[in-house]
Amino acid sequence: MAELEHLNITVKDGHATAQLLCTLFGWTIRWEGPSIHDGHSLHVGSKASYLALYTPPTETVPATESYHRRAGLNHIGVVVDDLDRVEAKVKELGYLPHSHQSYEPGQRFYFADENEIEFEVISYP
Repeated sequence: MAELEHLNITVKDGHATAQLLCTLFGWTIRWEGPSIHDGHSLHVGSKASYLALYTPPTETVPATESYHRRAGLNHIGVVVDDLDRVEAKVKELGYLPHSHQSYEPGQRFYFADENEIEFEVISYP
């Protein structure tokens, strides 16, 4: 059986995004250093999986509507133990939770960060 190890996404500021993810999800920075095209990467997550946050050497433009673009990143789903606690942190940090849903097998909400990356935060009973 295969399992997902990581996703690699381009962000404006890898350190700021890593700090956000560590604060919200209790993750740690597993590695950081120079990477492809003179950029910089940080690997942030758990021992089992992580997000590779790539920051290019120059400013980039955000992708247009991901659901209408082939290979678009629509959202990143993160499972948490305490949905209410994480939502409170999201609000405290100034992000707007939306699209709250409760259906089998769990509950969820979404929010977008400064990179316009949407996160789905999920909790299963």
